[in-house]
Amino acid sequence: MVAEAVYHAFGAEKMNYELLGNGDTHLHWHLFPRKENDLGEYGNHGKGPVWWYPMEQMYDETNCPSPEELEKMKTALKRELDKRISE
Repeated sequence: MVAEAVYHAFGAEKMNYELLGNGDTHLHWHLFPRKENDLGEYGNHGKGPVWWYPMEQMYDETNCPSPEELEKMKTALKRELDKRISE
């Protein structure tokens, strides 16, 4: 349900799922909404796992959403989650 909401909220073309259980005894998911060529010049013609994108660019401040963009993202995700919860 959450992955479907993320998919629609962020206009993904596909989703990558990663289930981890590192460290403490727990499981957690990483959901990666993907779009064509989202790796740019990296990877295999712009395709591949997200960790092929350079860490220094991935975590660069220029990739952080502004407070306004973050609010829009949160609103879109909440709207999609609410749709699925009420079904």
